[in-house]
Amino acid sequence: MNLNSRTLALLISLAVALVLTAFLALASYFSSQGLMVALVIVFVSCFLLVHFSYEALVFREVKNVYSSLEKLKRQDFKKVESRSTFSADPLMKIKEEIYMIAERKQQEIDELKRLQSMRREFLADVSHELKTPIFAAQGFIHTLLDGAMDDPEVRERFLEKAAKSLDGLDALVQDLISISQFEKGVVKMAKRNFDVVQLVREVAEQLEQRASQHEITLHVEAGPQEQIMLFADPNRIRQVFTNLVDNAIKYGRKGGNIWISFEEGKKKYTITVKDDGKGIAQEHINRIFERFYRIDKSRARDTSSTGLGLAICKHIIEAHRSIIAVKSEIDKGTTLRFKLLKAKQL
Repeated sequence: MNLNSRTLALLISLAVALVLTAFLALASYFSSQGLMVALVIVFVSCFLLVHFSYEALVFREVKNVYSSLEKLKRQDFKKVESRSTFSADPLMKIKEEIYMIAERKQQEIDELKRLQSMRREFLADVSHELKTPIFAAQGFIHTLLDGAMDDPEVRERFLEKAAKSLDGLDALVQDLISISQFEKGVVKMAKRNFDVVQLVREVAEQLEQRASQHEITLHVEAGPQEQIMLFADPNRIRQVFTNLVDNAIKYGRKGGNIWISFEEGKKKYTITVKDDGKGIAQEHINRIFERFYRIDKSRARDTSSTGLGLAICKHIIEAHRSIIAVKSEIDKGTTLRFKLLKAKQL
């Protein structure tokens, strides 16, 4: 039973009144020595009542507060249930507020540590990704300046390689700018009705040569004349399909397949990009949309990719108020799904 200060004061007053009433009622029957004994009994009784009330109502709760502070110092945030008989509302509130403030502050500290770790990792990744094309271009240009420029064949080949490295650097910078704009929320989607089947077929034609080099077949699961009209930003969705299919080709297997299919819902279409490649381990699935995160570290120097494609896809789909769901099994392939709104009636 929990008693507040008012209830406890009433009980103490009642107990003191009973003791005094009993003393006054029996005072006429006491001798002088008996009165002294009765006085001592009344004094002891009142002392014990007052002491017990302070001990139960104040000091015990203060001890609980200090006990909570000790737990907070040890970062033990398991909330301790109060077992005291009495409840001091202000002190209980103080203890709960201390606990809540400390818990929030610790969460903020943990989040700051996590963000600091991500920042360090991001800076290291950016430095690495920028260094590779810059050093490559520098090497080719300095070789030409050191005398290779006099050979027309060597000059042309080295200039082409330097230009390719600089093109990769430009693509990386553009992707970084895009992600920064997405995160700031300054990119607006130019949404309109468009035929997603035609768009996907154009992307497939664009990547067909690259897929054939890996002996991978692209399948667009739609009829020859079928149209699926969606309401979205076609240029951004083209970017999503290009990145997803290109990624599936890169990590696919020889003789493999990539399927792009569409499933109609009440208000949206579910779009699926599926492959039968080597798959993604479970510990990587939650991180594949992070900037510069690469599953296969041996491909960290692959200049055909900036390492930002999936991160950009994630931002584009989220800007369309959807998410990309990932399902994958090792040696069985990967499936990515997202939803887009059906075309609006004009």
